[in-house]
Parts: sequence; structure tokens; C-alpha cells
Amino acid sequence: MDMVTFSNRLIEIRRHLHKHPELSFQEKETAAYIEQRLIELGVEYTIGWAGYGIVATIKAPVATDHFIALRADIDALPIQETGTMEYASQHPGVMHACGHDVHTTCLLGAIELLIANRERLASDVVCVFQPGEELLPGGASLMMKEGAFDKGLCKAIFALHVFPSMEVGKVGFRAGPYMASSDEIYIRVIGQGGHGAMPHHTADPILAAAGLITSLQSIVSRNCDPVLPCVLTIGKINSEGGATNVIPDSVSLEGTFRTMDENWRSRAHELIGKHCRSIEESFGVRIELNIIKGYPVLVNDEIATQKARSVAVNILGEENVEVLPVRMTSEDFAWYTQEIPGCFFRLGTGNKSRGITSNVHTSTFDVDEDCLALGARLMAEICLQ
Repeated sequence: MDMVTFSNRLIEIRRHLHKHPELSFQEKETAAYIEQRLIELGVEYTIGWAGYGIVATIKAPVATDHFIALRADIDALPIQETGTMEYASQHPGVMHACGHDVHTTCLLGAIELLIANRERLASDVVCVFQPGEELLPGGASLMMKEGAFDKGLCKAIFALHVFPSMEVGKVGFRAGPYMASSDEIYIRVIGQGGHGAMPHHTADPILAAAGLITSLQSIVSRNCDPVLPCVLTIGKINSEGGATNVIPDSVSLEGTFRTMDENWRSRAHELIGKHCRSIEESFGVRIELNIIKGYPVLVNDEIATQKARSVAVNILGEENVEVLPVRMTSEDFAWYTQEIPGCFFRLGTGNKSRGITSNVHTSTFDVDEDCLALGARLMAEICLQ
């Protein structure tokens, strides 16, 4: 295979996807484009999982009772792109700001490489193009529930993710817990409003909300093991009514809770409820609490990660394969790793010399497209080796 032609083909695919981003669970045209590519490659596939998910299968020369899976997410974010490149998003307010266009391109490239090297395959490879990574409950959980593939026969599942702070040509791995769980917290503090000059005639939800915010922080600082990563952040406060001289009737709080341990996660949810009840009693208010349980902790299997890392070292050299730090961001790939040995690794996409440094989820995010062929090759070789 002519690798220059291959690389240029991947750039063309990525730029098409980048121009035409679609939000979570709305990826109709993206799925149609992927489907057309699979037809051209002559790959068996099914479509319609969790909405627009696609599962393609590359058969090994000799039938086996198990398979290896590769996964790419296909959705975009509600961000207005401000970059001026010719392949910038053509859909107002929607952008591939998290690199899912890169992930999809790399998987399509991996499929092409696997077909060209089919005689080396020791097992089938199932390729999962997954919708809705950016939106709860996450396309991964839905595809698993719908039985998009037989998890009992899946020997291991692998996925890569863009990493703009890492220079192109490098990759990173971390065995064990790697990314945090992520839960959404919604709280409504309901009091009794009134004149700001006569607070004794009110049940002040502002004061109660302030006390609750401060109180909640002790869950992390005084209940969590100090060596266990944990974050509880209230990111939004809104009062319903109120003014400089008016105490409102209610206050709404929104936040996130993240940790690296599922047992502590459950315990912390209980403590959040207890703190709310304590504030109710102390301030004479009523509190409505809703915790939406999101993605679980992403745990990379030790053996799968070691094998994938060995492939990367063979291709890139030890000096270009890094050990990743724990991250408090979350990923719905974690749903797969709850039930299947998995490895979620990082693909360097930055290039400081070319000014490609913007982080994910920003309006100026872009990648050095040399990452595409490398990502495709790594995914393919992990399966082949």
C-alpha cells in the first residue's frame, strides 16, 4: 500500500467529517458517510445501533470463537468554530472540537489496513462507530444494552483519543484507573422570600445555598481518602427572583462530582443527601436533590494496555511512548471497560511549531493531520499483533 496516498485519503476523510459535524444522537449524515466508505471497502456491517451507530466486522482467514473490538465515537459538540481553515465546520454552532472526526477517520483507516493484511489476523475484528459520546447516558451504554456485539466473545476492546498537549508522533498509555466517573448534581433550595431589610420574616435560600456549597466541600476534604482523586464542583447558581433588596423564594445549584473509585462514589452520593438534609434543618428551607449518575470510572486492563503499548513501542520507539497521568475528565468508553478488558490510549495531535496547540472543547481546536495515518496504523497493528 502506498502510504502517501493512504495518508492523503485519510486527510480527505477527516476534512469531510470536520466540515459536516453533527450533535450527539443526530449523526445521520455522518453515519451515511461511514456506511458508504464501508460499502466501498466491501466490509460487512449493521447500522442503527443507539440511533446511528454502526458495527462493521472484518473476518479472519480462520474462524475463531472470539474477536477483538475497535471503537470510534462520531458525534460533535455545540461549539461555534472560529478557525479559518478551508475545512472549518459548515454547520453553525456545531464543531468537531473533541477530535471525534479524527477517531472516526483513524478507524476507517485501520479497517483498510486490516483488509490489506487479513491473512495476518488471528481473530475477527469488530469495529464500532459509536454515536452520542458527549451526551448522557452515552452511546456506549446504549449499544451495550442493545447487544450491538456479543461482549462475552470480545477478547479486548481498544480506542484512541486525540491529545493536543502531546506532540504528533507520540502516544500515551496508562494501565489501571485512568479517567474519572462523572455525575451531574442538581439542587433546588426552596425557602420563603421577602424584603431584604426584614430577613427575620423569611427563610433565606441564598444563605442556605451558600452554607450548602461550603458544607459540600467537606465531603471531599474530610471524608474522602486524601490519596484518592475526587472533585466536587458547583458550577452554576441561579436565584428565582430576587434583587438588591429582595430575598428570593428559591435558588438552583448545578455541579459535578467525579472520582476514581466506584465504592467511594456511592458513599459520596449518600453524603451529599445527608448534607442537604442537615442544611434543611439548620436554615428552615426545603431542598430538592437530583444526582444524575453518569459515566463510570474508566479502567484500562493491565494486559490489554501492556500489549497495545508494546505495539506502539515497536512502531515508534520507547522515547515516543509516554505514561499518562490520571485525568479527572470522563469518557463513556468506560462503559465498555466495566465488562470487557479494554485499553483507551492517547494519540499526540499537537504541533507547537505550527501553532496547533488549542485544547479540546475550544472553538480553535485543530490537529496535525500526520496523526491520522499513525492512529490508523496503531489500531490495525494492535489487532494484527
